[in-house]
Amino acid sequence: MAQAKLQQAVRRAEAAQRRTDTRGWVVQRRERTRHLIELGGLVQKAGLVDLADDDRATLYGAMLELAAKARDENTGDVLALWKRRGKRAFDAEAEAGEEQPDDG
Repeated sequence: MAQAKLQQAVRRAEAAQRRTDTRGWVVQRRERTRHLIELGGLVQKAGLVDLADDDRATLYGAMLELAAKARDENTGDVLALWKRRGKRAFDAEAEAGEEQPDDG
């Protein structure tokens, strides 16, 4: 019993050490992971996951198509248009969130 508690405490300490590890490669990996999660959230938020029925090949193909379109057309104009649309959507969501009554 005491040994099990000791092992559990050791595992907790090791987990805490991993969370606070500040070595360069660990920090970079953590930042990259966070960035990838945020990008995945945007794919979800845009409704692409539901639209493609969570099919990764379809999602990847759609993203390749977007990248090709941006390269083929006037890249600066296309990216500026997409950025404006994205900002408007973020602003609309923020406003809608402010209008929601608090349940608490």
